Amino acid sequence: MTAAASPTPSSPTPATRDPHRRVDLTRTGPLRLRATNSRGTTLDLGSGDTADFTPVELLLVALAGCSAVDVESITGKRSDPAQFDVVAEADKVRDADGNHLAGVTLDFRITFPDTEGGRAAESVLARSVAMSHDRLCTVSRTVELGTPVRPLLRGEELAR
Repeated sequence: MTAAASPTPSSPTPATRDPHRRVDLTRTGPLRLRATNSRGTTLDLGSGDTADFTPVELLLVALAGCSAVDVESITGKRSDPAQFDVVAEADKVRDADGNHLAGVTLDFRITFPDTEGGRAAESVLARSVAMSHDRLCTVSRTVELGTPVRPLLRGEELAR
């Protein structure tokens, strides 16, 4: 994975100015893909036969990462954390609805130093987690709302 310097959360980036989002996937080998975002950063993914992230793991990363950024943008105004970990878990199931995840959880394992700023951050932590889930995190809101996904073939609707 190629990493790029991150702008501060308060500075608008090209990704936050334009509401349209896009990633391109290119096959790099059997059951292996490379994702490229609009800023040129790449991430390799696969089917689980290699160390690369699987698409399901990346969904969990997206859920946890989106909420983590929200929570840090709120609490970080008050204090840097002593610990900041988020564990995303789910069970992959196959049933009458097809393949999907069930029992998705995000466990925020965040602590702050025993300082004035740390106590201020702790005082808004639960509310910031709830705000991320209920309103701010685009990824979890999209999943929870059940946003339809339209498959296209070469830019055209599928004949069904």
